[in-house]
Amino acid sequence: MNGKDPETVSRRRLFGLAGAGVALAGAGAAAGFGAARASDGPADGVVAFRDTHQAGIVTPAQDRLHFVALDLSTADRSAVQDLFRRWTDAAERMTSGGEVTVNGAVGLNPQSPPTDTGEALGLAPSSLTLTFGIGASLLAKLGLTDRRPPALIDLPRFTADQLEPARSGGDLCIQACADDPQVAVHAIRNLVRMGFGTTEVRWSQLGFGRTSSTSTEQATARNLFGFKDGTNNLKAEDPAQLDEHVWAQAADGCDWMAGGTYLVARRIRMHIEVWDRTSLDEQEKVIGRSKGEGAPLTGQAEFDTADLAAQGPDGEPVIPEDSHIRLASAESLRGVRMLRRGYNFVDGSDGAGHLDAGLFFVAFVRDPGRQFVPMQRALSRKDTLMEYIEHSGSAVFACPPGLSAPGSYWGQALFV
Repeated sequence: MNGKDPETVSRRRLFGLAGAGVALAGAGAAAGFGAARASDGPADGVVAFRDTHQAGIVTPAQDRLHFVALDLSTADRSAVQDLFRRWTDAAERMTSGGEVTVNGAVGLNPQSPPTDTGEALGLAPSSLTLTFGIGASLLAKLGLTDRRPPALIDLPRFTADQLEPARSGGDLCIQACADDPQVAVHAIRNLVRMGFGTTEVRWSQLGFGRTSSTSTEQATARNLFGFKDGTNNLKAEDPAQLDEHVWAQAADGCDWMAGGTYLVARRIRMHIEVWDRTSLDEQEKVIGRSKGEGAPLTGQAEFDTADLAAQGPDGEPVIPEDSHIRLASAESLRGVRMLRRGYNFVDGSDGAGHLDAGLFFVAFVRDPGRQFVPMQRALSRKDTLMEYIEHSGSAVFACPPGLSAPGSYWGQALFV
């Protein structure tokens, strides 16, 4: 191979499809196989794996998601550490367009199982990001409760919650986002396979059609109710807001989480058949925005500031008191904001003639108790939208900071 280390072979190069910009550095490259920094944008579909913060948080939201929550099947710390090291190496390779191991799909001993499952052969990196999170239950199982961050709370039960244990919680999570669904599924499948004997799947969720933009360069997407979602989301281009609302600080009481964040996941079932029989006027009042443009009911354009004090001729608020955007606004929540990164899902039918469809809500916050909890309490008690949805799954994870040091691995700070 022209004297190059075989580690430089990507999925595309394997089939002769790579362009001049795909050349990758050796396996030990601290910058993550030579990929461009996420802040510079993907280089030929590669998002940097190693950086100050984990990728997949403020990275411009990709179109597809595969999210998995796992439980430990052992309390052996050394086994867990070893898995985290192997996961990190595999994740760095896959996000750079490589196989889990060199020639892992078809180039090793044909009498042994392949070390890469092969369904991503020939596919581009597709802006794959892998984001790793730790649940409070993992710390308990490994005897590390003294390492639990104060912000890693157990969420309270909210009004109208219909949470299913089989769709909630978890010792660990891995979020795979990509522009190709097969690339995301391949990544999760292989990390799960590597965990056999140490971890087991608790639940997983596929998502499509991002419902939030995390960059000013992205247009606002729509949810399955047909409305633009996440118009006022935090953006990667506003670092001061991210420092205030997303990134944990050393002053928050947990040194190993400084530069990290907390992931809140909620599976929200939408009763779309009921919604589809609701008038357009009522739909817009429930949300507080126009369905077409996405403008607040007091404005003309999507990004017009909502005038929450405006009243109609009847003396009633133009944006209803129980509308979604009013109750979820920073103005109503004393300045609370969060970075949303959700996805639509359709998981077949429920067996009763209805689609099992909705929103897989993902948010990254500096402190779930001070940000997500007050918002969800307000929505669950007063939001008219709650008549059309139900929360069936829930979890919170601590996502440590990014891996900048050469040779560092996911979760390493827990064992120091």
